[in-house]
This record gives sequence, structure tokens and C-alpha cells, in this order.
Amino acid sequence: MASSITIKNLHAGYGAVRVLEDVSLDVRSGETVVLLGTNGNGKSTLMKCIMGILRPRQGSIVLEIDGETHELVGKRTEEIVDLGVALVPEGRRLFPKLTVEENLMLGAFRKTARQQMKKNYDFCCEIFPRLAERRTQLAGSLSGGEQQMLALGRALMLAPKILLVDEPSVGLSPLLVSRTIDTIKELHNRYQLTVLMSEQNFTQAIRIADRGYVIVHGKIAFEGKSAAEMNDNDLIRRFYLGI
Repeated sequence: MASSITIKNLHAGYGAVRVLEDVSLDVRSGETVVLLGTNGNGKSTLMKCIMGILRPRQGSIVLEIDGETHELVGKRTEEIVDLGVALVPEGRRLFPKLTVEENLMLGAFRKTARQQMKKNYDFCCEIFPRLAERRTQLAGSLSGGEQQMLALGRALMLAPKILLVDEPSVGLSPLLVSRTIDTIKELHNRYQLTVLMSEQNFTQAIRIADRGYVIVHGKIAFEGKSAAEMNDNDLIRRFYLGI
């Protein structure tokens, strides 16, 4: 079934600080869309608005899933998760004193996810064999790359239709960044997910993105309707590719 997100005229911030101003974007069913921007430009704030962690001051976030539409502004985070939206947050946000297996199982609390728990757990072990090897190890003792695997696996255990990935490259070596991006692509293909990924590593993100947006100072500065169009944009060449 179709699963998409449409954001229109979104304004958000923290107290007197404005972060997002009149942001509009959409992620159509089955797409991988990248939100490109350097630190402090509002990428994580947008993810928090989608997940109900931060309530926007103005605008709408409409989710279409399984043939039904839902206005997400005003919904609690648990309601949004229960609709089938999963977030891999910046910095992973694992439970460091719980084991790998316990962290994964906590991702399957959604009713629909519990029905697919064994299937999803087996897939996590297949795609992340290192997690299977370390299933009894405390999450806090894993390397940065292993923690990113675990964060992605925990989101997968939710059996999502829409996957939000916030800054997956943070704190990882170039090789691990490449592997993480490849894994997101594999998850997208295997589960027919709709993916919105915020990232500042343009070269890696564009490898798997169908299209994308550039956010600058909380505003959408450019919309690329294809990966090729993103590559040919002067703004991206100047700020992200050093050309």
C-alpha cells in the first residue's frame, strides 16, 4: 500500500528561536529522499516535528498510509509510531545498559510489529551478522558502527512503512558511512520502505537518493527532482563538493 509524507508551510522552533520557516516538501511512496544541510540548519528539528516530539507553530504534516490520510500535527509520538513511522535518531539513542537483543526487542512493541517479531529479528540477524554475534553484549560497549547497525535494526523491528533516518553518518569512519548508506538502501529495497534521510555527506547520500532538498537556515533553498539534478546544482557544487 502507498505510504507518503507531505509537509506544507511548516514553521517551528524552540522558545523565541525560529528554526524552520515555511518548509514544504514531500516524500512519495517508495522513494528515498535526502534532506541535505550542514549542522544547525534544521534537519533534526524537522524530523522531531514529523515524529510529534516537537509541535510546529504553523503548517501541516500529512501522512498517507494504507489508503488513509492522517494529520500528524497534534498527534502524540506513540500514535505516530503506531501508524508505522520509525525514526533512527541522530546519535543512535540506544539503551546502553541493555543487551543488543533487548534493544532490538524494544523496537517491536507496536502491535503489528509483535506479529512479525521473529521474521524481523531473523532479518536483522541476517543483514547485521555482527549483531547476532553480540546479541548478549551491552549496547553501550559496541563500536560506533555497531551501534548504528543496532539503531537501524531497532527501527526495522517496528515493521515500519516509513523510515526516517537522521544523520546516519555522524561519528562514523568513511568506510562505515558507506556501509551504513548501503544498508539503508537494502532495507528500502527489501521492505519497500518510503525513506526520508537527513544528511550532510552529499556524496554518500546521493548514491541512494531518488531526489532531494537542500535546507539552509531553516528554509528549503533548493529542490532537486532527480539525483542528476542534485549533482548539477551550483549551490551543492559550491557548498558540498568544493567546486
